[in-house]
Amino acid sequence: MILDYLLARARLFFKSEEGASAIEYAIVVAMVAVVVVVFVTPMGTKVFNIFSAILTSLGGTAPTKPGIP
Repeated sequence: MILDYLLARARLFFKSEEGASAIEYAIVVAMVAVVVVVFVTPMGTKVFNIFSAILTSLGGTAPTKPGIP
């Protein structure tokens, strides 16, 4: 009786597609995160340089670029 129950649960587990869709969503989220990091990092450097140029032209001192912790 317990063995039949375990076999039935195992069959349901292997037929279930919820886990597969969760993994697919996790892969998509990981890919989006990589794209964001790849494109935002250079853009952040450009924005930092623009604001540094504005600050220097207004008579301030240019800040040092923060390092990666």
